Amino acid sequence: MAHGRGSAALSVDAEPPARGARRNEWRAVGMLLPYLWEYKWRVLIALTFLASAKVANVGVPLVLKSVVDALSPEQQVLALPLALLVAYGALRLSTVLFAELRDVVFVRVTQRAIRRVALTVFRHLHSLSLRFHLERQTGGVSRDIERGTRGISTLLSYMLFSIIPVILEFSLVAAVLLTRFDWRFAAITFSAVAIYLFFTVSVTEWRMDIRRRVNELDSKANTRAVDSLLNYETVKYFNNEEYEARRYDDNLQKYETVAVKNEVSLGLLNVGQSCVIAIAVTLLMVLAAQGVVAKTLTLGDLVLINGLLIQLYIPLNFLGVVYREIKQALIDTDRMFRLLEENREIQDSPGAATLAPGKASIGFEHVDFSYDPKRQILFDVSFDVPAGSKVAVVGHSGAGKSTLARLLYRFYDVSRGAVMVNGSDIRALQQGSLRGAIGIVPQDTVLFNDSIYYNIQYGRPEATRAEVIEAARAARIHDFIESLPDKYEARVGERGLKLSGGEKQRVAIARAILKKPSILIFDEATSALDSETEKSIQAELARIARGHTTLVIAHRLSTVMDADQILVMDAGRIIERGSHRELLERNGAYAQMWALQQQEEASQRSPAQLIA
Repeated sequence: MAHGRGSAALSVDAEPPARGARRNEWRAVGMLLPYLWEYKWRVLIALTFLASAKVANVGVPLVLKSVVDALSPEQQVLALPLALLVAYGALRLSTVLFAELRDVVFVRVTQRAIRRVALTVFRHLHSLSLRFHLERQTGGVSRDIERGTRGISTLLSYMLFSIIPVILEFSLVAAVLLTRFDWRFAAITFSAVAIYLFFTVSVTEWRMDIRRRVNELDSKANTRAVDSLLNYETVKYFNNEEYEARRYDDNLQKYETVAVKNEVSLGLLNVGQSCVIAIAVTLLMVLAAQGVVAKTLTLGDLVLINGLLIQLYIPLNFLGVVYREIKQALIDTDRMFRLLEENREIQDSPGAATLAPGKASIGFEHVDFSYDPKRQILFDVSFDVPAGSKVAVVGHSGAGKSTLARLLYRFYDVSRGAVMVNGSDIRALQQGSLRGAIGIVPQDTVLFNDSIYYNIQYGRPEATRAEVIEAARAARIHDFIESLPDKYEARVGERGLKLSGGEKQRVAIARAILKKPSILIFDEATSALDSETEKSIQAELARIARGHTTLVIAHRLSTVMDADQILVMDAGRIIERGSHRELLERNGAYAQMWALQQQEEASQRSPAQLIA
């Protein structure tokens, strides 16, 4: 019975959905029906146990009436009604037994539905474009999925095992009241139930706006906390612990205000429900007592009415909580299902072809591209990387170099022109086969919070341990790993923060080597390495690149001297192209960059030379 008390909230800041969206919250029920249908026999058996439990429950006060009447002086019974007492005990036991059997039979239905929906959402999130993931707030999305899966359990269990039982029990009690007593008993009972339901639904609908706001502030606070903790080092660098605490507390303060309002409204709802029930029970007991005094009803009838009312109003009182929980579950589940409605910006075209294994060529044909329509990144970019050759792209930061790798991976589609692999437009290829043929060592390496072995093996999960170690040796990280207390099982920490930049990059190089791709992309692959390590790894990268189609994105020109062709980019355009020697002889932008970097390296060496 979760009313949201003490919820430590942590979802994205979104406006409450429009009323049209609220009406559609019930669509979640329809989306869950296929999961129930898959286990229809289990559902039917569970419902049979449920009905048996309710029949036994209503039978208890009927048997109790007979026991009381049999023991009353008017009946003049000479012996204890043992058969009735045994029947009473059996019905009590049956009520619990059938309820437990119902839960045992149905638990697999609930858990399978949760598992399959969560897996569907997880797969869909991975199928969405890079644009979605760059704009998302991880804390909020994870909270939405968590609450959504919990909402599925609430919907399935409450709607089947709370709403249906109350309706069934109400029908049975109504039948007993109409057949055994005069119309006033049924009239009071029906009127009370109608008033109770109207009051509960009306107030709960009003409270849902408050609950939505609670959820939004809950998720927003969670997003703020997760974002701050993920950027722990940045917070420390700028001594902004208190600034982050204030921002987090601002969210918690708003959450506190709305949460208090939520609890006050819950209290008003509970008091109103209790008043309706108390008045109805009092009126019915007065009528029953008058009947006993007038001798039109027996003492057993009084016990029967009291027992029926208790059995009816206890679940009816719980129905108020159930309705609130179902409405909340609908909101939570709908919020999760809305993630499934996020459009896949990049999708395989119908009949998309599979990229053939083996060597692959790359071609950019008059490519224009912009992340935002207001700011174009690439302008009429054209170049070819023949199969097995090595092409380097150099230029200042922001020139559009890394965008080429993202387009080749088809994280985005070009605005104009085409990206070709083996002569085919990559938009006509299956994304899975395209990306399976490409290995990348990115500039910013982010690792999973797992072992070094896991992070290297991630390049090819089916690889053997010997292959993982061989890839680590090729990346010049094996000796470092062996020096660690836990060796390959050493944990790298959140986003690999336990490793240095150079160590993380060497893990990324090993991971790319292990993948054995046809196309290799080195995106500033040695930018985090010291000069000595860079030179040793550069030789390995050159060896690894042999026989592969290689695209090297670099800032240090010394790392791309051996490229078959070097492209110089500036402001999204290729302004020069040629070999290292050809570009130096041209004495253009590349030659200027080369001279500048040579001067920088010379100035860094001069202190050592002076000491020598």
